[in-house]
Amino acid sequence: MMLLPTHHFRDIERKPEYLQPEKCVPPPHPGPVGTMWFIRDGCGIACAIVTWFLVLYAEFVVLFVMLIPSRDYVYSIINGIVFNLLAFLALASHCRAMLTDPGAVPKGNATKEFIESLQLKPGQVVYKCPKCCSIKPDRAHHCSVCKRCIRKMDHHCPWVNNCVGENNQKYFVLFTMYIALISLHALIMVGFHFLHCFEEDWTNLLQAYGLTREGTAEAQISLHEKKQPPKVSSTECSSFSPPTTVILLILLCFEGLLFLIFTSVMFGTQVHSICTDETGIEQLKKEERRWAKKTKWMNMKAVFGHPFSLGWASPFATPDQGKADPYQYVV
Repeated sequence: MMLLPTHHFRDIERKPEYLQPEKCVPPPHPGPVGTMWFIRDGCGIACAIVTWFLVLYAEFVVLFVMLIPSRDYVYSIINGIVFNLLAFLALASHCRAMLTDPGAVPKGNATKEFIESLQLKPGQVVYKCPKCCSIKPDRAHHCSVCKRCIRKMDHHCPWVNNCVGENNQKYFVLFTMYIALISLHALIMVGFHFLHCFEEDWTNLLQAYGLTREGTAEAQISLHEKKQPPKVSSTECSSFSPPTTVILLILLCFEGLLFLIFTSVMFGTQVHSICTDETGIEQLKKEERRWAKKTKWMNMKAVFGHPFSLGWASPFATPDQGKADPYQYVV
């Protein structure tokens, strides 16, 4: 049977001399409890700032261009509450996905003392990452941006400036879901704004210039007597001028459509990955399945927590994933 490159690499890792514990520097002392996880990557930080800026831009246009100037107060209040709640949950999910340890393996723990402390039985095998010099749990992969091995790493996302792994996949899924929802909500409100407000503005404009059948004669007499152009009242649907309003809404439409498509696709792929219990890297590398197969519902509970509750939709609820052994050995 022909060995794939990944299988060949694993075979090399199985050799005792590959561990080379004498070349590993002991891991640094762990930081204080509650230390915040943050990746100092310039590209990721820039993408995270852009993400917040785009959400706040959508907030500005929805509130100050469409909702606050509207004369339908019930419509404005209901849509304002819904949109702001979804935007708040989206940004909260973004912060949790960015600032949560995705499942990093202790760096530099592949020392002789640590390997001896594992008390391996004959036939048991451990993997060592040559890049971060750590004992590599099963289904862990090294991230070149985070410079750590991440348990059940799906991919590194620059938009959250972090890896998506075992501990923060729930927050990333919620982030994509809420961004898709506020994008869809914004597009629907823009559509209603064009249908109602601009139709009214054009009607008022035509009436002011006497271009309707009823007002043509009256407007001509008025213009002839006053010798001045008619004054068109400013729109009551926006606090800005019509050209500025149109530009702001077009930009919001472009942003909303782009992120609706992007986040919907990401949300679908993440849910599929969770249900099949196969990360994006494992699918890409077509790695051999070495873990027990569970039902889709069990896989969902493993990511979002036990049991099913409203906490699944909350970025503030930390999922109870149980006490799993961080090191799984392959015979």
